[in-house]
Amino acid sequence: MLAAAHAPPAPTSGSGRNGAKAAPAPTATVTLPFVEPYDWPRVLRFFAGRATRGVETIEAGAYRRAIEWPDADANDGTVAAGTLSVTRHPKKACLVATLEGDVARHAKAIGKHLTRMFDLRADAPAIGAHLARDPWFAPLVDAAPGLRVPGAWSGFELVVRAIVGQQVSVKAASTIIGRIVERTGTQLADHPHADTAWRFPTPAALAAADMDKIGMPGKRVAALQGFAREVASGALPLDDPRADRDELRAALLAMPGIGPWTVEYVAMRALRDPDAWPGTDLILMQSLAARDPSMAKAKALRARADAWRPYRAYAALHVWNEIADKAGGAKGG
Repeated sequence: MLAAAHAPPAPTSGSGRNGAKAAPAPTATVTLPFVEPYDWPRVLRFFAGRATRGVETIEAGAYRRAIEWPDADANDGTVAAGTLSVTRHPKKACLVATLEGDVARHAKAIGKHLTRMFDLRADAPAIGAHLARDPWFAPLVDAAPGLRVPGAWSGFELVVRAIVGQQVSVKAASTIIGRIVERTGTQLADHPHADTAWRFPTPAALAAADMDKIGMPGKRVAALQGFAREVASGALPLDDPRADRDELRAALLAMPGIGPWTVEYVAMRALRDPDAWPGTDLILMQSLAARDPSMAKAKALRARADAWRPYRAYAALHVWNEIADKAGGAKGG
């Protein structure tokens, strides 16, 4: 991974004191290599179907969002802010991340985070060969040999979405998340990209927000805000790659309103466990039972899924991807 030296963007209009032009915002570019094949269009489709309105967007083959990063240089808890844009290099086996704003100072650290988020270290040929030993997955791997498990910019955001998405469609969850952002997030003044002009609410802000008539049952609201309080207190370090996965799983599962599906979904996308298995996912269960009615029984499904270890997260993504291909959109997960 190589981070280019900071470079100014094209000149912008505006004046500082005494009529001088305002200094351009810093920018940085980071190249993020991966092992081919890498199915960038399907990664973008997955993110597009779950994008938080105003915070992140998919446009012209790029993933774009407003971001913040702890400003270690300040040493006072402040954060650097800016915009992230990620595209695939047209010729080389790498993604290209462009950082605009103060976050450009943290290009190297953010590059490591993006490597996890976009699942760039996965050995796609080895994973595909392993899953293809099961005749169910051979055609799925052939159809999408470079499939990845899309991660998340923020584990906190992902859990919020997972809680909101319980027992509702992906589209409905996106609508409610948009309301939450507008009610408890921060709108950025003079932001250059209209579709990323909101910051996702902080854990403390969400924990204290008035969630009346937000579109969720009271128990789910309580679960959401209880979770936010735990993150705000530092008890759930979801975005620390050094944190113990099993401890985080147990802590999440012990919280009211968070069940096995949510925990495994978070383990897939935020904790980056390649063997996480959201086996109680309704769409996943229906699809597998359609192949073999005995899979409707949890014990039989677990026995079959054992053969997919240690890549059950990719098995789930292949099933969801097949459904999305047939539906022409983002389904599952």
